[in-house]
Amino acid sequence: MEKVALLKCEDYNVKLIEKKLREGFELLGGNSFLRELIPYNSKVLLKPNMLSIEQAGSPVITNFNVFEAVIRIIKDYSTDISFGDSPGFGDSNKAAERSGLLQVGKKYNVKFEDFKESVHVKLDKSILCKSWTVAKAPYESDVLITLPKLKTHAMAYYTGAIKNQFGCIPGTLKATWHTRMPNANNFCKMLLDLNTLVNTNFAILDGIVAMEGNGPKSGKPKKINTLIMGKSLTAVDSVATKIIGYDNPLDIPVLKEAYDHNWGEVFVKNIEILGEKIQDMLVKDFELCRKGGNFYFISPGVTNFLRDLIAPDPVLIEEKCIACARCLNVCPEKPKVIKIIEKEGKKYPVWNMKQCIRCFCCQELCPCGAIETKYSTLGKMLKMNKR
Repeated sequence: MEKVALLKCEDYNVKLIEKKLREGFELLGGNSFLRELIPYNSKVLLKPNMLSIEQAGSPVITNFNVFEAVIRIIKDYSTDISFGDSPGFGDSNKAAERSGLLQVGKKYNVKFEDFKESVHVKLDKSILCKSWTVAKAPYESDVLITLPKLKTHAMAYYTGAIKNQFGCIPGTLKATWHTRMPNANNFCKMLLDLNTLVNTNFAILDGIVAMEGNGPKSGKPKKINTLIMGKSLTAVDSVATKIIGYDNPLDIPVLKEAYDHNWGEVFVKNIEILGEKIQDMLVKDFELCRKGGNFYFISPGVTNFLRDLIAPDPVLIEEKCIACARCLNVCPEKPKVIKIIEKEGKKYPVWNMKQCIRCFCCQELCPCGAIETKYSTLGKMLKMNKR
């Protein structure tokens, strides 16, 4: 049975976080567990969430105090520690500096890897994707510890321990994957293969302040006082999604794919939860980005037709738009789905929804939260009937 440590932590005080994480490791097996996780002389890479260039303390990214607390513990087991990520938009060095992670890394002699150097490799025992170009640092690490932020996500419903490794895809190559995998389920199969490829060993999920609503970048901070840690990425994500209001883990595309392909445990009843009781940590008023579940038809032609009728669309909140054109720049499709028009003296983006693959990169990386995802009336009715 997979084990997960569920911890209550009410503040981003680094000493308090360190104390809680040490308690979590003790619950999981203490010093012997850590010695097994991080063998002698291991090259350890920490993978925080640096979605974009964000101010230190932002709920968009892994908090720098969680990062420091992890380093304080791991440095007792390895002298070769680095960290890195490849943001969806913007320079990785600027993202690391603005987030406060770079300063913490320098304090403890933890090297920053910008993930610009890549390797071309194959994954023979894959679910879907055999050929890869990934960042060299995570691929060549001995131990990869992911430090995700608990957030909602327009396409994937939720982002956490599994999806955080999408940052191991260097820079603009992420857009290529969105184009190749417009279907959320195939995209999630790719994420499982990616985690197998880089061999993610352990997860520490930052949910002290999570993100609800229009995530993963433009939602609202939500204090839920939660840290979740474990070797099983699916178990960590399953516990997290249960806490924020998803009763059925199969409503989350990546957990559904994990279940279908026997990739990891997804049902809370089959997970040994150590520390806090999950009933005591449930958040009853968490605003979900999407309710979960999918709508299937046998005929692909019918599925594509009905997708256009019922799938959520990116919708512009005009009063928030600053006409920066980032949505146009990050759109992975060729030709672009988005064009910029002028209306009443102001510029706005418009979408060609017949071509849109609904990857929601535009929504994910909008710097001012001016793009949301909304269902059509038919889509809403079908979702209500499903539930």
